[in-house]
Parts: sequence; C-alpha cells; structure tokens
Amino acid sequence: MVFALSGARVAAQARQTPLTFVCYAVIVGVGGSTVSELLIGVPVTWVHNPTAIIECLVVAALTWATPLDWWTPRIIVWLEAVGVSAYAIVGSATALSLGLPSVSAALTGVITACVGGVIRDVLAGRPSVIVNSEIFMTAAACAAGAYVALVALGLPTPFAAALAFVAGFGLRALAIARNLSLPYPCGVNRLV
Repeated sequence: MVFALSGARVAAQARQTPLTFVCYAVIVGVGGSTVSELLIGVPVTWVHNPTAIIECLVVAALTWATPLDWWTPRIIVWLEAVGVSAYAIVGSATALSLGLPSVSAALTGVITACVGGVIRDVLAGRPSVIVNSEIFMTAAACAAGAYVALVALGLPTPFAAALAFVAGFGLRALAIARNLSLPYPCGVNRLV
C-alpha cells in the first residue's frame, strides 16, 4: 500500500486520469515483487491471490479522491522508507525459503524493493531514485543483506527480519533526516 501510494501520487502530480492512478499504483505496488518472482521461477503471488491488487486499487481511488497536498513529498519519502526496508526483507526471505544462495537472495530482496519504482519513473519520464546518489537502493541492500546474514548466523527469522528492518529503515531515515547521499567518484561533478 505504501508503494501504491507513491505511484498514485506521481499520477496526481501529473494531473492524470483515474486509470493512470490505478496503473501507477499497481505498477509500484506489485512491480518489484512480480519481477523478482518471475526471476526466481515462482508463481506471481498477486495472480493467485489478488489481495495486493485490491489494496492498490483502493489506494489509487483514495489518492485520486483526496487533495494532492495531503500527500506531501515528505510524507511519501518516509512511507517509502518503510516500504523499501520491508520489501527488501520479504523478497530475500522468499528467495531463501526456495533455497537460493545468500547473494542471490539478497539481490532478490533489492529487486523486490526497487524495481516497481524504477518502472514508475520510466513511465513518468523522470530520473529514477536508484540512478542518483540518494540512499534508497543502498537502504534496500542494507535491509536485504542484513536479513540474509542474520539468518545465515542462525537467528530466528522474526528477529532477523526485525533487526534487518531497523538497519535498512535506520539508514534511509538517517539519509532523509540529514539530507545525506552517496559520494560521487573523484572527478565527477554533481548535477544540480
């Protein structure tokens, strides 16, 4: 629902039709998990259990029916911080449950957390959050990597998930609160 809201908000900013609200909400809400499930060869969850699609539709309708200023960029950024950490862990946990190697499982978590937003940004014709220095994909990698490492160390999955969430969300929250970004390589000028 958090990612669906960020997708619907992009449609609202562009003053799009209700159908575009739905498309963006669904793409961002389930796009990352769809791609990761296809990559690891499991059935796409929302095809067999449409709960996530229904949630995306409800969010799209609510976003369309409410004033744009209710959903400030600041609110969306914080909600996405929750989503990116949670989705990274869910994607990694799914991959581990299927016996994928640790590195593949962590990467699956990153894909789950980030790809829906990438698709949204491509459709909206704007630079994606993962191709700039913002600490977004890094937070997903932190959450996914921490989860995989903690499970490998034998920590029970609920505790591993909770600690990994704190790590990923904490990194993203610190970046938001302090306006931190990743450094650029030497000799590369930052475009403003």
